[in-house]
Amino acid sequence: MGCLAAFLEDTVFRGPKWRVEPSDVTLPADAPDQEAVLSCQAVGSPTPQYRWSLNGTLIDFSTDDRRRLSGGDLIIRRPDRTRDTGIYQCIATNAVGTVLSSKASLQFAYIENFKTQTRNAVSVREGQGVVLLCGPPPHSGELTFTWVFNEYPYFVQQDARRFVSQVTGNLYIAKVEPSDVGNYTCVVINSVTKGKVLSSPTPLVLRTDGVMGEYEPKIEVNFPETVPAAKGSVVMLECFALGNPVPEITWKRTNGVPFPSKVKMQKSNAVLEIPSVQQEDTGGYECMAQNSRGKNVARGRLSFHAKPQWIQTMRDTALAIEEKLFWDCKATGKPKPSYSWLRNGEPLAVEGRVQVENGALSISALNLSDAGMYQCVAENKHGTIYSSAELMVLASPPDFSRNPLRALLKARAGSEVVLECRPRAYPQAITLWKKGNEIVHRSERILLLPGGTLKIINVTKSDGGSYTCVARNQFGTASTIGRLLITEPTRITQRPTDMEIIVGESIVLPCQVSSDPTLEVSFSWVFNGQPIDFLQDRGHFERVGGMVAGDLMIRNIQLGHAGKYICIVDTDVESLSATAILIVKGPPGPPGTVTVEEITDSTAQLSWKPGRDNYSPITGYVIQGRTPFTVGWQALDTVPEAIDGNTLTATVVGLNAWVEYEFRVVASNAVGVGEPSPPSVKTRTEDAVPDTAPTDVGGGGGTKSELVVTWEPVPEELQNGDGFGYIIAIRPVGGVTWTRTVMSTPGVARYVYRNDSIPPFSPFDVKVAAFNSKGEGPFSSIAAVFSAEEEPSLTPEGVLARSISASQIEVIWRALSSSPERVLGYEVVYWEDDTKPDTVGKVRVAGNQTSVNISGLTANSQFFLAVSAFNTAGAGPASPSVNATTKKAPPGQPPLNVEWTLIGSQLTLHWDPVIALETESEVTGYEVLYRRHRHNDVKIFTTNKTSMDLTLPANDDYLIQIRALSEGGEGVTTEPIRIHKLSKITRHTQTPLLFSEILSLWLHI
Repeated sequence: MGCLAAFLEDTVFRGPKWRVEPSDVTLPADAPDQEAVLSCQAVGSPTPQYRWSLNGTLIDFSTDDRRRLSGGDLIIRRPDRTRDTGIYQCIATNAVGTVLSSKASLQFAYIENFKTQTRNAVSVREGQGVVLLCGPPPHSGELTFTWVFNEYPYFVQQDARRFVSQVTGNLYIAKVEPSDVGNYTCVVINSVTKGKVLSSPTPLVLRTDGVMGEYEPKIEVNFPETVPAAKGSVVMLECFALGNPVPEITWKRTNGVPFPSKVKMQKSNAVLEIPSVQQEDTGGYECMAQNSRGKNVARGRLSFHAKPQWIQTMRDTALAIEEKLFWDCKATGKPKPSYSWLRNGEPLAVEGRVQVENGALSISALNLSDAGMYQCVAENKHGTIYSSAELMVLASPPDFSRNPLRALLKARAGSEVVLECRPRAYPQAITLWKKGNEIVHRSERILLLPGGTLKIINVTKSDGGSYTCVARNQFGTASTIGRLLITEPTRITQRPTDMEIIVGESIVLPCQVSSDPTLEVSFSWVFNGQPIDFLQDRGHFERVGGMVAGDLMIRNIQLGHAGKYICIVDTDVESLSATAILIVKGPPGPPGTVTVEEITDSTAQLSWKPGRDNYSPITGYVIQGRTPFTVGWQALDTVPEAIDGNTLTATVVGLNAWVEYEFRVVASNAVGVGEPSPPSVKTRTEDAVPDTAPTDVGGGGGTKSELVVTWEPVPEELQNGDGFGYIIAIRPVGGVTWTRTVMSTPGVARYVYRNDSIPPFSPFDVKVAAFNSKGEGPFSSIAAVFSAEEEPSLTPEGVLARSISASQIEVIWRALSSSPERVLGYEVVYWEDDTKPDTVGKVRVAGNQTSVNISGLTANSQFFLAVSAFNTAGAGPASPSVNATTKKAPPGQPPLNVEWTLIGSQLTLHWDPVIALETESEVTGYEVLYRRHRHNDVKIFTTNKTSMDLTLPANDDYLIQIRALSEGGEGVTTEPIRIHKLSKITRHTQTPLLFSEILSLWLHI
């Protein structure tokens, strides 16, 4: 067959390998237009060619127009049951060899019709059992059975009394009842073809000689004495008995072992289903049929068989000529499989060099003709399996093209050198070494190792030179040559030293060497066992020193940079290292668990565990706290006031009572302040009598006969306990006895004292205290508060209203010269429709002001207005209403066609007159507005003409706008006009500016 020489690791096996093997096919026999397809696909190089055999005979495709190949698939057109039924096998062949596929069967499923002869009637007595025979016609393929009662599709319903065997097809009735009388037809269905045939009806009639008496069960449906079962298959055991009364069916294993959960009972226990049969399911099974007259038992044994399965297969193998092949293949199966071997699809002759023992193949002294495709075949009566592998036999002269000696090999004086001689050669070559032209012989320092390796111990300068390895086998000779250069040892001249440094500083760890000039030197650093990635960690680490030094710069050192640093120096011939320990001093680490040992209403005894000092002794601690009422953490007062670094307990003072606190501890040392500890468990201080009085006590206002008292509530963190409230004490000014009221609502800060005897606007002394469940706190300082006053009783007179513009009305009145009540100011209300006087708006003025302008009104609309006096008690009676109508709206059109002429500083403006619409106020004049560019001051000039002369003194740009005036107010202004004073004489007609230009102009004013 021939074989190419190649390294084992480079070998590419190209014999046929199965991708798809044929599997069993069952076809309906009554489908003449169908095609049978048996799949087969292999890979290999060159592409495999395919053949097929039927029942061991090769198929001749040249003489059979019904059979053809598609790739490797066998396609049979119009398959015939007589000619095509059998066992098929695919054969794949290429230049390397041949392999056989697993075998597959082609079967045809069919079922013939029942014979049409009439079936005899079956006559039974009531209470008697009966069996109606089905007798299926000739068939192939699995069948299922049902029975029709009288006419289709009324099927017999199976229950404890009636059973249809799926083995025989017979119908069994344990105890006949009058309702069973009728015609019974057996229906047989082929599971593959789905074809259905019906037998002739079997009449069932009752005899007239009386009812059958009770009798013990008689088992009519039994399972064989031995039931063979394939591994993984489903076994259905049937058991049914005739009897009166109807027997009850039960199952058990004869060894007493209970059924596993996978076992199911069906058809009123007439069928025992065992899915996925395994070895442990084998053994005896017992079916018992029992009624009141007795019992009967059927027994059988489930045996287990399994087709072969591989547990060890061969692998593609490449061996040199004259070497020995050993392939072992093993399979499981029941019964135990036997083994045979094929070479290129043919039985392998076992003789001489070729031996087979217990499935293992050995071939000694391989030659080229042994190459090819081999198959191990494992077989028992339940199946045959194939394992395939390619044997490649290699033969070649020595060849160093893949593994030559290095042209130059450097070695440090005093070290050990290994020169490998690894030619590609089949069979293995014999080697010898030369230095220069002299053969190298074994000595105390020179070792010639198996496989051709040369080893020199403690090399010296004299060992340098040219070395040649010569290899020879029966097919030829080859050699390879290389030069050995002995170098001086490399020394580290400046090593890194142990250092202590403070967080944030930068250092350089030196690493410098002296080396043989012929060597290439490289530096690397390891930090705490991990190589430093100078690209990823460039924020802190940098290699400095160029090619002659490997110094390491560490910038902005952090605590995490403390540890062991190793400088590694690599050359062509050796590797050296130097180590330094870096200690980084930093602020302390966070202290450990903070524990509240004891707590009162104002103090807390704390303890904590020290954290890491980070190589600088801890000099002190600060305790911080927070509550639900503070923003963040705050430093707390302690005893001792200053906590030194050796103290791990302190008392926090000045706490608020009945407040939930969290505490944490912060350590410091000479380097700085460290991170805080985790917070302590939240702990509440004990309660206490309030020690804070309410502030801002005042009040006043309200309604008649009321004294309103107000205060600033005591914050929750100062309430010192639950059950919090306020005590309000009042007395008339100059009085002696206080009237006390208790309010138990902590969030309320207002109290109203009502008494009809309280004169209006009378002064009272008022004070407020806090209380809680522990007691009363101190009262606030006394405040003077006036009782509620009465609203004014008099009405303002002389109320007049006049329209000022389209949106404004002025209202005037006379002040109340004398009023029994206090007057704080006046209130004007106004509305539009006097028939529906809902207030549109309300305006108040303070003190003695007797006029007000009401703005934001609708143009050309009538408004009604009324005036009343007010004080803290409210507004008094309103004056009779007056009315006024707002002016028509000002003109909605700006002046058009604005022209201007600038001569020096003299600006002349001219524009078209604005004509008011009927719904607008007549034009009474015009306003010209101007300002200097980038200035804020606006100047306004008024005229009743449509032109104006202005003097613009400064050499600057100006912005000018014009609008009409009317009784209704100011009209719409023109768009801004920018006057450029860049020339002595300028004449211009306004053109509209874009919105963005307008915005830009005004933003830069």
